[in-house]
Amino acid sequence: MEQQTEKKKVVFSAIQPSGTITLGNYLGAIRNWTAMQNEFNCIYALADLHTITVRQETAQFRKNILEAYASILACGIDPEKSLFFIQSHVTTHAQLAWILNCYTQFGELSRMTQFKDKSARHADNVNAGLFTYPSLMAADILLYQADMVPVGADQKQHLELSRNISERFNGIYGNVFKVPEPYIPQNGARVMSLQDPTKKMSKSDTNVNACVSLMDAPDTIMKKFKRAVTDSEAVVRFGEGKDGINNLMGIYSAVTGKSLEQIENEFEGKGYGDFKTAVGEAVVEELRPVKERYDKYISDKSYMEECWKKSAEIAQKFSQRTLDKAMKKIGFVLK
Repeated sequence: MEQQTEKKKVVFSAIQPSGTITLGNYLGAIRNWTAMQNEFNCIYALADLHTITVRQETAQFRKNILEAYASILACGIDPEKSLFFIQSHVTTHAQLAWILNCYTQFGELSRMTQFKDKSARHADNVNAGLFTYPSLMAADILLYQADMVPVGADQKQHLELSRNISERFNGIYGNVFKVPEPYIPQNGARVMSLQDPTKKMSKSDTNVNACVSLMDAPDTIMKKFKRAVTDSEAVVRFGEGKDGINNLMGIYSAVTGKSLEQIENEFEGKGYGDFKTAVGEAVVEELRPVKERYDKYISDKSYMEECWKKSAEIAQKFSQRTLDKAMKKIGFVLK
């Protein structure tokens, strides 16, 4: 008798459509999403519900959602292999989030560093959604009985809270939710700002030269890399006190597959000008096919609509089972 193949593990991840997708998002997360599609059952969402914790302008928000969906398809997410839906199209996310709010402690939420950071940045709009955001994130993950969640350093705290919530709920009602594990991709790059390499590259950066967008024109990308902050040593070497060069080396390594040692050897005796040009050119070539595919998807809204509707339909059915199980355990009368 043939040995039964091991069931693929479920991976869940989501990204907010809060503006242009950056080189940091691509190298740090989305490129890994595409690589994981053959190994795992991947469930990906465009987290539009999360985005409104910060006030959005209506037309721009709608545009951002469409552009983000097209961008992620262009990066290589295959709707035939993975689910890729818009979060607000699957009603179970908001429903389970409310339930989990009631199993999340005020003290736990008040310790979230992202709440503190965003409250400081948006002092005029410190709303309840900003505070309870991690309960919605927990709902996103737990609805799909996810085995693993790819996480960067800035999301580890939220995943830990999701684990605590699931363990607390299971402790009361039995085995309802799978307790998710963090998944740290081997080739995930942490891309920093080109103008302040002590900070993560961010689409909200006020300095336009700090952040590379997936949709930037090749000459714009080249200009941004040529203006990247470095140091006075003028030696392409990875080391302490060389944040700017370390960042550029990390980007070059992620795009070319070369090790830091190989990069040091390649640019031995050469100045920063040569190195910045090489990094810029490598990034331009990496993003060229992404941009070409994006142009095709963004002009074919009916295809995108077909993709997100099909994925949302499957996600709704899958997640409804988890929601119903949780509600039944609590004692709700199901319709």
